[in-house]
Amino acid sequence: MNKSEILANYDNYVIPNYSRHPFVIARGDGVHLWDTDGKRYLDLFSGWAVSSLGHCHPVVTKAMQEQAATLVHVPNIFYSEPQGRLAKYISGNSFQGQCFFCNSGAEANEAAIKLARIHSSKKGKYKIITMKDSFHGRTLATVTATAQPKYHNGFAPLIEGFAYVSFNNLKEIEDAIDDKTCGIMLEPIQGEGGINVADKEYMKGLRKICDDNDILLILDEVQCGMGRTGKYFAYQHYDITPDIMTLAKSLGNGTAVGAMETSKEIAGSLVPGSHASTFGGNPLACAASAAVFEVIESEGLLDNATKMGNYSFEQIRNISKELDVIKEVRGIGLMIGVELKIPAAEVVKRCMEKGLLLNCTHDTVIRIMPQLNITKEYIDQGLFILKDILKTVN
Repeated sequence: MNKSEILANYDNYVIPNYSRHPFVIARGDGVHLWDTDGKRYLDLFSGWAVSSLGHCHPVVTKAMQEQAATLVHVPNIFYSEPQGRLAKYISGNSFQGQCFFCNSGAEANEAAIKLARIHSSKKGKYKIITMKDSFHGRTLATVTATAQPKYHNGFAPLIEGFAYVSFNNLKEIEDAIDDKTCGIMLEPIQGEGGINVADKEYMKGLRKICDDNDILLILDEVQCGMGRTGKYFAYQHYDITPDIMTLAKSLGNGTAVGAMETSKEIAGSLVPGSHASTFGGNPLACAASAAVFEVIESEGLLDNATKMGNYSFEQIRNISKELDVIKEVRGIGLMIGVELKIPAAEVVKRCMEKGLLLNCTHDTVIRIMPQLNITKEYIDQGLFILKDILKTVN
């Protein structure tokens, strides 16, 4: 099909619930994407941090090809080798918990909400506190957990039992807790909210509040997990352990997969029949995700994320000294937010026209989330384009 035929199919047969750019992506390799016109793009956004090893990483591709030729789906009334292997990788690199598998971050967070409620149901507790400017998904429960009113429009009545407080504010947490509170749910780094990083004392304080009040600490690492911050999981920067953690996006490097991990004690509350996912933990997704862990280890990508993150922050802050349009630079590792003093959407659009893919979030924040195996060469190429565009709006 040519470009016009592909666009016509979308116009006629696909619900227009996304704002799409008028070009068709045809293929990807490493840090680059190509459209059907042959134009090449440097992808420093990785599709919301999904393609964290780059597009079509050969090790992940091989794992998927071999698994696809062996076994793609098996119902969860049976065992399969890839699911157990992936669970071991997640558990062994985190807090030695047990995993539930699904297909997306929203589903993982939905599972976390259900687990927190069912685990606390005998105590009559069901309320969950979440943070303003958070984002947890698009299902009815997770969009309710998302404390941004713009995502609630048109979906009332929302799910009962959620309270919203300010991020990095322990006093508001304490004031919001009552005898029905079963969980506190947050992203250690808010992605859609503008790359807002949790303070270390705040996270330690949350852990203590949860311990003192018999409340579960639920960490949404859908975007900030899997090496994005230079550690496997962002919570590992804070010297605490969550009760429940959710993963997706880069877990499968493009394969649809989500996971929820919790302690063995809490996991026991999800008895057979209480929760399920038909495609969750399928052999194809799990083989791909296990290969992601293997690549992170074999290529030393946690260390690279730290080094390239530090390099990126240094270069962007140098740009900010020259250009008054930059208000703040924040993040950890390769999860970077560049807040402008002006709306960022037009800047991102003009970067795209120059062959650089970035993202605008929270109106004024440019979100940069390159591949974990990014090099200085490509960081420099991308920042050269960004700086060139910012000069024209300064």
